[in-house]
Amino acid sequence: MMSSRWIHARAPLRINDIGGWTDTWFARDGHVLNIAVGPAVEVQLRARPVRKGEKPRIRIHAENFGRVVDVDPENPGEGPHPLLRHAATAIPAPQGLDIEVAVYSPVPAGISAGTSASVCAAILGAFDRLSGTGYGPEDFVRLAHEVETVKLGLQSGVQDQICAVYGGICDIAMAGYPQARVRKLRLRQNTLRELERRLSLLYLGKPHDSSSVHEQVIARLESGRESARVEALDTMKELALRAAGDLEHGDLEAYGRAMIENNECQRRLSEDLISPEADAAAGIARACGASGWKVNGAGGRGGSMTILACRDDSARRRMIVEVEARGGGMRFLPVRISETGLEAWDVA
Repeated sequence: MMSSRWIHARAPLRINDIGGWTDTWFARDGHVLNIAVGPAVEVQLRARPVRKGEKPRIRIHAENFGRVVDVDPENPGEGPHPLLRHAATAIPAPQGLDIEVAVYSPVPAGISAGTSASVCAAILGAFDRLSGTGYGPEDFVRLAHEVETVKLGLQSGVQDQICAVYGGICDIAMAGYPQARVRKLRLRQNTLRELERRLSLLYLGKPHDSSSVHEQVIARLESGRESARVEALDTMKELALRAAGDLEHGDLEAYGRAMIENNECQRRLSEDLISPEADAAAGIARACGASGWKVNGAGGRGGSMTILACRDDSARRRMIVEVEARGGGMRFLPVRISETGLEAWDVA
Protein backbone atom coordinates (compact mmCIF):
# COMPACT_ATOMS: atom_id res chain seq x y z
CA MET A 1 0.00 0.00 0.00
CA MET A 2 1.24 3.49 -0.86
CA SER A 3 2.34 5.46 2.15
CA SER A 4 0.99 8.92 2.97
CA ARG A 5 1.94 11.79 0.72
CA TRP A 6 2.55 15.18 2.34
CA ILE A 7 2.30 18.46 0.43
CA HIS A 8 2.89 21.99 1.69
CA ALA A 9 1.61 25.16 0.01
CA ARG A 10 1.69 28.83 0.92
CA ALA A 11 0.47 32.14 -0.50
CA PRO A 12 1.25 35.70 0.66
CA LEU A 13 -1.19 38.35 1.88
CA ARG A 14 -1.99 41.66 0.16
CA ILE A 15 -1.61 45.18 1.57
CA ASN A 16 -1.71 48.79 0.37
CA ASP A 17 -3.88 48.34 -2.70
CA ILE A 18 -3.64 51.73 -4.38
CA GLY A 19 -6.40 51.77 -6.98
CA GLY A 20 -8.40 49.11 -5.15
CA TRP A 21 -12.13 49.19 -6.03
CA THR A 22 -11.24 49.77 -9.70
CA ASP A 23 -10.63 46.02 -10.25
CA THR A 24 -14.35 45.25 -9.95
CA TRP A 25 -17.17 44.52 -12.38
CA PHE A 26 -18.87 47.83 -11.62
CA ALA A 27 -15.70 49.82 -12.37
CA ARG A 28 -15.42 47.85 -15.67
CA ASP A 29 -11.75 48.76 -16.17
CA GLY A 30 -9.10 49.63 -13.63
CA HIS A 31 -5.54 49.87 -12.42
CA VAL A 32 -4.22 48.63 -9.07
CA LEU A 33 -0.81 48.63 -7.42
CA ASN A 34 -0.54 46.32 -4.42
CA ILE A 35 2.12 44.57 -2.34
CA ALA A 36 2.39 40.90 -1.37
CA VAL A 37 3.64 40.34 2.16
CA GLY A 38 4.48 37.51 4.50
CA PRO A 39 4.16 35.71 6.77
CA ALA A 40 2.09 33.69 4.32
CA VAL A 41 -1.05 31.63 4.68
CA GLU A 42 0.10 28.02 5.21
CA VAL A 43 -1.64 24.87 3.99
CA GLN A 44 -0.47 21.32 4.58
CA LEU A 45 -2.13 18.36 2.86
CA ARG A 46 -1.77 14.68 3.74
CA ALA A 47 -3.19 12.05 1.39
CA ARG A 48 -3.29 8.29 1.95
CA PRO A 49 -5.14 5.44 0.22
CA VAL A 50 -8.61 4.77 1.60
CA ARG A 51 -8.71 1.65 3.75
CA LYS A 52 -11.12 -1.16 3.04
CA GLY A 53 -14.66 -0.21 3.98
CA GLU A 54 -13.88 3.52 4.14
CA LYS A 55 -15.37 6.22 1.94
CA PRO A 56 -13.09 8.86 0.35
CA ARG A 57 -13.31 12.16 2.20
CA ILE A 58 -11.61 15.48 2.69
CA ARG A 59 -11.17 16.66 6.27
CA ILE A 60 -10.14 20.30 6.74
CA HIS A 61 -8.63 21.60 9.97
CA ALA A 62 -9.36 25.34 10.17
CA GLU A 63 -6.71 25.98 12.78
CA ASN A 64 -7.48 29.66 13.41
CA PHE A 65 -11.07 28.76 14.31
CA GLY A 66 -10.35 25.48 16.11
CA ARG A 67 -12.80 23.67 13.84
CA VAL A 68 -12.73 20.50 11.76
CA VAL A 69 -14.80 20.40 8.55
CA ASP A 70 -15.58 17.14 6.77
CA VAL A 71 -16.23 17.54 3.05
CA ASP A 72 -17.84 15.09 0.65
CA PRO A 73 -15.80 15.55 -2.56
CA GLU A 74 -18.91 14.86 -4.63
CA ASN A 75 -21.07 17.34 -2.74
CA PRO A 76 -19.15 20.05 -0.83
CA GLY A 77 -22.42 21.56 0.38
CA GLU A 78 -22.98 24.84 2.14
CA GLY A 79 -21.97 23.96 5.68
CA PRO A 80 -19.47 25.78 7.89
CA HIS A 81 -16.53 27.46 6.15
CA PRO A 82 -17.89 27.32 2.57
CA LEU A 83 -14.74 28.97 1.18
CA LEU A 84 -12.62 26.08 2.44
CA ARG A 85 -15.14 23.51 1.16
CA HIS A 86 -15.29 24.88 -2.36
CA ALA A 87 -11.57 25.61 -2.61
CA ALA A 88 -10.79 22.00 -1.61
CA THR A 89 -13.07 20.61 -4.33
CA ALA A 90 -12.29 23.06 -7.16
CA ILE A 91 -9.51 20.77 -8.44
CA PRO A 92 -10.70 17.12 -8.30
CA ALA A 93 -8.43 14.91 -6.22
CA PRO A 94 -7.35 11.47 -7.46
CA GLN A 95 -9.81 8.70 -6.66
CA GLY A 96 -9.54 6.52 -3.58
CA LEU A 97 -7.77 8.93 -1.23
CA ASP A 98 -8.39 10.02 2.32
CA ILE A 99 -7.22 13.65 2.49
CA GLU A 100 -6.52 15.86 5.50
CA VAL A 101 -5.84 19.57 5.02
CA ALA A 102 -4.55 21.94 7.71
CA VAL A 103 -5.08 25.66 7.02
CA TYR A 104 -3.42 28.41 9.04
CA SER A 105 -3.50 32.18 8.61
CA PRO A 106 -0.86 34.33 10.37
CA VAL A 107 -3.30 37.25 10.75
CA PRO A 108 -6.79 37.64 12.26
CA ALA A 109 -9.82 36.89 10.09
CA GLY A 110 -11.44 39.84 8.32
CA ILE A 111 -8.29 41.94 8.35
CA SER A 112 -8.87 43.26 4.78
CA ALA A 113 -5.50 41.94 3.58
CA GLY A 114 -6.86 39.54 0.98
CA THR A 115 -6.70 36.60 3.38
CA SER A 116 -9.58 34.66 1.79
CA ALA A 117 -7.89 34.85 -1.62
CA SER A 118 -4.60 33.69 -0.09
CA VAL A 119 -6.29 30.78 1.69
CA CYS A 120 -8.07 29.78 -1.50
CA ALA A 121 -4.91 30.03 -3.62
CA ALA A 122 -2.85 27.97 -1.17
CA ILE A 123 -5.48 25.20 -1.03
CA LEU A 124 -5.69 25.18 -4.84
CA GLY A 125 -1.89 24.95 -5.04
CA ALA A 126 -1.83 21.94 -2.74
CA PHE A 127 -4.54 20.09 -4.69
CA ASP A 128 -2.91 20.96 -8.01
CA ARG A 129 0.29 19.37 -6.73
CA LEU A 130 -1.60 16.30 -5.52
CA SER A 131 -3.54 15.87 -8.76
CA GLY A 132 -0.70 16.76 -11.11
CA THR A 133 -2.86 19.15 -13.13
CA GLY A 134 0.08 21.50 -13.69
CA TYR A 135 -1.89 24.73 -13.57
CA GLY A 136 -0.17 28.06 -14.17
CA PRO A 137 -0.66 31.45 -12.46
CA GLU A 138 -3.55 32.56 -14.67
CA ASP A 139 -5.41 29.31 -13.93
CA PHE A 140 -5.00 29.74 -10.17
CA VAL A 141 -6.19 33.36 -10.31
CA ARG A 142 -9.26 32.35 -12.33
CA LEU A 143 -10.14 29.40 -10.09
CA ALA A 144 -9.66 31.34 -6.85
CA HIS A 145 -11.80 34.19 -8.18
CA GLU A 146 -14.52 31.76 -9.29
CA VAL A 147 -14.65 30.15 -5.84
CA GLU A 148 -15.57 33.49 -4.26
CA THR A 149 -17.77 34.95 -7.00
CA VAL A 150 -19.41 31.93 -8.65
CA LYS A 151 -19.45 29.25 -5.95
CA LEU A 152 -20.08 31.58 -3.00
CA GLY A 153 -21.83 34.45 -4.80
CA LEU A 154 -19.66 37.10 -3.15
CA GLN A 155 -18.54 40.47 -4.49
CA SER A 156 -14.82 40.35 -5.28
CA GLY A 157 -12.35 42.20 -7.45
CA VAL A 158 -9.42 40.38 -9.03
CA GLN A 159 -6.44 42.05 -7.35
CA ASP A 160 -6.36 39.87 -4.20
CA GLN A 161 -6.13 36.63 -6.15
CA ILE A 162 -3.44 38.08 -8.43
CA CYS A 163 -1.33 39.24 -5.48
CA ALA A 164 -1.65 35.87 -3.71
CA VAL A 165 -0.61 33.94 -6.82
CA TYR A 166 2.09 36.22 -8.28
CA GLY A 167 3.63 37.81 -5.17
CA GLY A 168 5.89 40.86 -5.20
CA ILE A 169 4.71 44.37 -6.00
CA CYS A 170 1.98 43.91 -8.61
CA ASP A 171 1.10 46.55 -11.20
CA ILE A 172 -2.29 45.30 -12.41
CA ALA A 173 -4.06 46.76 -15.46
CA MET A 174 -7.62 45.56 -16.03
CA ALA A 175 -8.93 46.41 -19.50
CA GLY A 176 -12.22 44.62 -18.89
CA TYR A 177 -13.33 42.72 -15.78
CA PRO A 178 -12.07 40.13 -14.90
CA GLN A 179 -9.24 40.03 -17.46
CA ALA A 180 -6.03 41.66 -16.22
CA ARG A 181 -2.42 42.17 -17.23
CA VAL A 182 0.13 41.75 -14.42
CA ARG A 183 3.55 43.37 -14.25
CA LYS A 184 5.79 42.78 -11.23
CA LEU A 185 7.81 45.86 -10.31
CA ARG A 186 11.58 45.43 -10.03
CA LEU A 187 12.83 48.09 -7.64
CA ARG A 188 16.36 49.16 -6.85
CA GLN A 189 17.60 47.22 -3.85
CA ASN A 190 17.93 50.23 -1.55
CA THR A 191 14.38 51.35 -2.44
CA LEU A 192 13.00 47.88 -1.71
CA ARG A 193 14.83 47.65 1.61
CA GLU A 194 13.70 51.09 2.73
CA LEU A 195 10.11 50.44 1.65
CA GLU A 196 10.03 47.18 3.60
CA ARG A 197 11.59 48.80 6.67
CA ARG A 198 8.99 51.56 6.78
CA LEU A 199 5.84 49.62 5.84
CA SER A 200 3.64 49.01 8.87
CA LEU A 201 0.46 46.91 8.93
CA LEU A 202 -2.03 48.03 11.59
CA TYR A 203 -4.94 45.80 12.61
CA LEU A 204 -7.80 48.12 13.55
CA GLY A 205 -9.13 45.86 16.29
CA LYS A 206 -12.08 44.08 14.68
CA PRO A 207 -12.88 42.15 11.49
CA HIS A 208 -14.86 43.48 8.55
CA ASP A 209 -17.04 41.89 5.86
CA SER A 210 -15.66 43.02 2.50
CA SER A 211 -18.52 41.60 0.43
CA SER A 212 -21.20 43.52 2.36
CA VAL A 213 -19.13 46.71 2.06
CA HIS A 214 -18.95 46.12 -1.71
CA GLU A 215 -22.74 45.81 -1.83
CA GLN A 216 -23.21 49.17 -0.08
CA VAL A 217 -20.85 51.01 -2.41
CA ILE A 218 -22.31 49.36 -5.51
CA ALA A 219 -25.82 50.44 -4.47
CA ARG A 220 -24.66 54.04 -4.11
CA LEU A 221 -22.83 54.00 -7.44
CA GLU A 222 -25.88 52.58 -9.21
CA SER A 223 -28.26 55.12 -7.70
CA GLY A 224 -27.71 57.70 -10.39
CA ARG A 225 -23.99 57.01 -10.91
CA GLU A 226 -23.11 60.09 -8.85
CA SER A 227 -20.31 61.95 -10.59
CA ALA A 228 -18.24 62.49 -7.42
CA ARG A 229 -17.96 58.75 -6.81
CA VAL A 230 -17.25 57.96 -10.46
CA GLU A 231 -14.53 60.63 -10.47
CA ALA A 232 -13.05 59.05 -7.33
CA LEU A 233 -12.70 55.71 -9.15
CA ASP A 234 -11.04 57.44 -12.11
CA THR A 235 -8.61 59.24 -9.79
CA MET A 236 -7.73 55.98 -8.04
CA LYS A 237 -6.76 54.37 -11.37
CA GLU A 238 -4.42 57.30 -12.07
CA LEU A 239 -2.96 57.10 -8.56
CA ALA A 240 -2.04 53.44 -9.03
CA LEU A 241 -0.20 54.24 -12.25
CA ARG A 242 1.54 57.22 -10.64
CA ALA A 243 2.50 55.26 -7.52
CA ALA A 244 4.14 52.55 -9.63
CA GLY A 245 6.33 55.22 -11.23
CA ASP A 246 7.13 56.71 -7.82
CA LEU A 247 8.44 53.37 -6.58
CA GLU A 248 10.44 52.70 -9.71
CA HIS A 249 12.07 56.11 -9.33
CA GLY A 250 12.75 55.46 -5.64
CA ASP A 251 10.55 58.36 -4.46
CA LEU A 252 8.92 57.00 -1.30
CA GLU A 253 7.63 60.42 -0.24
CA ALA A 254 5.61 60.75 -3.47
CA TYR A 255 4.43 57.17 -3.02
CA GLY A 256 3.21 58.06 0.48
CA ARG A 257 1.29 61.06 -0.89
CA ALA A 258 -0.44 58.75 -3.36
CA MET A 259 -1.48 56.53 -0.44
CA ILE A 260 -3.07 59.46 1.38
CA GLU A 261 -4.85 60.71 -1.73
CA ASN A 262 -6.18 57.21 -2.43
CA ASN A 263 -7.45 57.00 1.15
CA GLU A 264 -9.45 60.20 0.61
CA CYS A 265 -10.82 58.83 -2.67
CA GLN A 266 -12.12 55.84 -0.72
CA ARG A 267 -13.83 58.26 1.65
CA ARG A 268 -15.51 59.90 -1.35
CA LEU A 269 -16.87 56.52 -2.41
CA SER A 270 -18.45 56.19 1.02
CA GLU A 271 -17.83 57.76 4.41
CA ASP A 272 -18.29 54.28 5.87
CA LEU A 273 -15.09 53.04 4.23
CA ILE A 274 -12.83 55.00 6.61
CA SER A 275 -13.52 54.20 10.25
CA PRO A 276 -12.96 56.55 13.22
CA GLU A 277 -10.20 54.18 14.38
CA ALA A 278 -8.43 54.51 11.03
CA ASP A 279 -8.67 58.31 11.18
CA ALA A 280 -7.35 58.34 14.74
CA ALA A 281 -4.38 56.15 13.77
CA ALA A 282 -3.71 58.35 10.72
CA GLY A 283 -3.67 61.41 12.98
CA ILE A 284 -1.02 59.85 15.21
CA ALA A 285 0.97 58.69 12.17
CA ARG A 286 0.91 62.24 10.75
CA ALA A 287 2.09 63.70 14.07
CA CYS A 288 4.96 61.19 14.09
CA GLY A 289 6.09 62.20 10.61
CA ALA A 290 4.69 59.28 8.60
CA SER A 291 4.82 59.72 4.83
CA GLY A 292 1.59 57.91 3.99
CA TRP A 293 -1.37 55.88 5.20
CA LYS A 294 -4.22 54.01 3.57
CA VAL A 295 -7.04 51.72 4.68
CA ASN A 296 -6.54 48.29 3.12
CA GLY A 297 -8.96 46.54 0.80
CA ALA A 298 -12.63 47.42 0.90
CA GLY A 299 -12.24 49.37 4.14
CA GLY A 300 -15.19 49.75 6.48
CA ARG A 301 -15.65 49.40 10.22
CA GLY A 302 -12.65 47.30 11.09
CA GLY A 303 -10.00 45.57 9.02
CA SER A 304 -6.56 47.12 8.72
CA MET A 305 -4.51 49.92 7.25
CA THR A 306 -1.02 50.32 5.86
CA ILE A 307 1.22 53.12 7.14
CA LEU A 308 4.43 54.24 5.46
CA ALA A 309 6.29 55.32 8.58
CA CYS A 310 8.77 58.14 8.97
CA ARG A 311 12.35 57.47 7.85
CA ASP A 312 13.41 58.26 11.45
CA ASP A 313 13.32 54.97 13.36
CA SER A 314 12.71 56.57 16.76
CA ALA A 315 9.66 58.41 15.37
CA ARG A 316 8.38 55.16 13.87
CA ARG A 317 8.70 53.38 17.20
CA ARG A 318 6.94 56.26 18.96
CA MET A 319 4.08 55.99 16.48
CA ILE A 320 3.66 52.29 17.22
CA VAL A 321 3.55 52.88 20.97
CA GLU A 322 1.07 55.76 20.73
CA VAL A 323 -1.30 53.99 18.33
CA GLU A 324 -1.40 50.78 20.36
CA ALA A 325 -1.89 52.80 23.57
CA ARG A 326 -5.32 53.85 22.23
CA GLY A 327 -6.51 50.30 22.93
CA GLY A 328 -9.56 48.84 21.25
CA GLY A 329 -7.54 45.89 20.01
CA MET A 330 -5.47 47.97 17.59
CA ARG A 331 -2.03 46.50 17.10
CA PHE A 332 0.76 46.41 14.54
CA LEU A 333 1.54 43.11 12.85
CA PRO A 334 5.02 42.23 11.53
CA VAL A 335 5.20 41.91 7.74
CA ARG A 336 7.88 41.53 5.07
CA ILE A 337 7.54 42.01 1.32
CA SER A 338 7.13 38.61 -0.34
CA GLU A 339 8.82 38.43 -3.74
CA THR A 340 7.35 34.98 -4.29
CA GLY A 341 3.68 34.18 -4.69
CA LEU A 342 1.91 30.83 -4.49
CA GLU A 343 4.24 27.89 -3.89
CA ALA A 344 3.54 24.18 -3.40
CA TRP A 345 5.93 21.25 -2.92
CA ASP A 346 6.09 17.69 -1.66
CA VAL A 347 7.39 17.29 1.87
CA ALA A 348 10.31 14.87 1.91
